[in-house]
Amino acid sequence: MSTLKVSTFLKKLFSLLSVVRGYNILVLIAAQYLAAIFIFSDQKSVKPVLFDWHLLYLVIATICVVASGYIINNFYDKDADKINRPIKSGLDSYVKQETKLSLYFALNFIGFCFGYLVSWRAGFFFAIYIFGIWFYSHKLKKHPFVGLISVTILTILPFFVVFVHYKNFSKVIFVHAIFLFLIILIRELIKNLENIKGAILNNYNTFPVKYGEKNTKKLILLLMFLTLVPIGVLFNYPAIEYMKYYFYLAAITLVFIGFYTWKATKTKQYVLLHNILKILLLIGVFSLLFIDKSLILDKVVIALD
Repeated sequence: MSTLKVSTFLKKLFSLLSVVRGYNILVLIAAQYLAAIFIFSDQKSVKPVLFDWHLLYLVIATICVVASGYIINNFYDKDADKINRPIKSGLDSYVKQETKLSLYFALNFIGFCFGYLVSWRAGFFFAIYIFGIWFYSHKLKKHPFVGLISVTILTILPFFVVFVHYKNFSKVIFVHAIFLFLIILIRELIKNLENIKGAILNNYNTFPVKYGEKNTKKLILLLMFLTLVPIGVLFNYPAIEYMKYYFYLAAITLVFIGFYTWKATKTKQYVLLHNILKILLLIGVFSLLFIDKSLILDKVVIALD
């Protein structure tokens, strides 16, 4: 294979990984398995969770439909991305739109099939989820409140499917879900501030476009204040163990973000805030390892026996 062909192949590969947000997909896989092991499953060993074929099928189905969601979102946002993310837009252009759409339909079909292998209900869930992502990308994202709420729900739903699989309906999980919902809502509002130029030029009626930057910042501060409620509730659960330090970190980070958001006026400042929240969510995923020290030790020891 010639150097030119290798170079072209690598460009298309990185372009495709950029379109489907390969980094986010890897984090999603880690989040689903860690949540399954340390939150949702009541198994005393890691092994039954790792070798749970239905869980594997659900994770594969989730990966496929989320990746396809990024593709269709990229398709509808190509003009806005040229303004908001020119470097990423240039990288994404190495793969033809026809190829992206073909991959979109293929991934959706594979995702539905793996969901259906678990049960017809799981297949139905993924069919609705696929439609929801398309409808958001095509219509809902252009409306301030509906778009904001719908993208937050769509982001958190992959955890819901694992939650239902294990039928673990404890209160602490619902409180944690509220915390995640609020953090993702804040991140989406900051992302809207970051992308306001592209939204205006492409007639996207996002929250900052309709209500202005100042009102958007006020809503962000309100949501940050509300986030302290689930954090306070979670502190009352002994099982969170060392994860409480993550919530300390989250509270401090949110205070910093609140002050910085109020003063921010430039796109690069919003990009920084958006990235800080992404890192905070990433740390939150891996902090699941510290929920209950005895639980972790028991599961690892039993798995090694």
